[in-house]
Amino acid sequence: MRSVKVYEEAWPLHTPFVISRGSRNEACVVVVECEENGIKGVGECTPYPRYGESLASVMAQIMTVVPDLQAGLTREALQQRLPAGAARNAIDCALWSLEAAKQHKPLPSLLDVTLPQSIVTAQTVVIGEPEQMAASAQALYATGATLLKVKLDDRLISERMVAIRAAVPDATLIVDANESWHSEGLAARCQLLADLGVAMLEQPLPADDDAALANFIHPLPVCADESCHTRESLSDLKGRYEMVNIKLDKTGGLTEALALAKHAQAQGFTLMLGCMLCTSRAIGAALPLVNSVRFADLDGPTWLAVDVSPALSFTSGVLHL
Repeated sequence: MRSVKVYEEAWPLHTPFVISRGSRNEACVVVVECEENGIKGVGECTPYPRYGESLASVMAQIMTVVPDLQAGLTREALQQRLPAGAARNAIDCALWSLEAAKQHKPLPSLLDVTLPQSIVTAQTVVIGEPEQMAASAQALYATGATLLKVKLDDRLISERMVAIRAAVPDATLIVDANESWHSEGLAARCQLLADLGVAMLEQPLPADDDAALANFIHPLPVCADESCHTRESLSDLKGRYEMVNIKLDKTGGLTEALALAKHAQAQGFTLMLGCMLCTSRAIGAALPLVNSVRFADLDGPTWLAVDVSPALSFTSGVLHL
C-alpha cells in the first residue's frame, strides 16, 4: 500500500513579481508525497489562475485520485485520469521521484540523461518604469546573468527596451509580453525588438488571437507559451511560432513534457524550458529536459526569500548542478 500526503505551501518572495497580469508577493504551491516501504517521492505544482486553477481547485482535483494513488495508480494510467495541468503535474512528478528513489538514482540518470555541470538560466526583469527596468537589467548582468527575460505589457515598449539595451549592450535579451499585445502594430513592434538584437519574443498575443502571427514574416523567433500545453497544441502553432515553451505545470507533468519535446522537435520547433514561481523541487523535476532546449528559464526559486531544503544551487543567471 502506498501512503499519500497532499498539502499547500506559501513561499514569500523577496521582491514583488510584476507581469502584465498583475503583481505577486508569494509563490503558492501544492505538494504531493507518495511513500512505499519507507521510500518517498515528492512532486510540486503551482496553480495558475490564467488556466482557471486555484489552490482549492487543484487540491480538489488531486483528492479525486488519492484512493487510486494509494492503491498503486501508475503514471501511464494517471495521464487518462486527469487532464493536463497543475494537479496532474504534482502527482506525475511525485511518481517519477518515487521511481528514481526506489532505484537509488537521480531523476535524470533514471532517464539516461547526463546533465552539464551548469545551466545558463534566464533571469527575469519585471515590469516597471524604463529606468527601473534598465537598472534591474544592469544589476543582474553585473552579477553574472547573461540571459535576461524582459517582461512587458502594452505600455512604453520602445522606451523600456531602448533603455534596457543601452544598459546591457552585450546581454542576450528575450521578451515576454504574456498575451498583452494586439495584432495592430505587432509587425512594427517585432521589428523594433529585432533591431535591438532581441533573441526571441514570447507569446505577444492572446492565445486565441494566434492567427495574426501567420500574416507576416517574423524578424525574430516567436515562442508559444500560453498557446502550447501538450502535443495536441502543436498542430495549431505551425506557421505562427518557431519555438514552444515547455512548462510541467502546463503539460501535466514530466511524462507529457518529454513527449511534447520529442514531437515539437520532430516538427521543427525549437524548445524553451520554463517554470512558474516555485521551489527547487519543481525545477529538479524538469531537469531531464535541459539538454534539449535553446533557452532555459528556470529562475523561479531565485525569487523566493527562502527556498526548500535541500535547494538547488543558483548564482545570478546560472544553475549549478
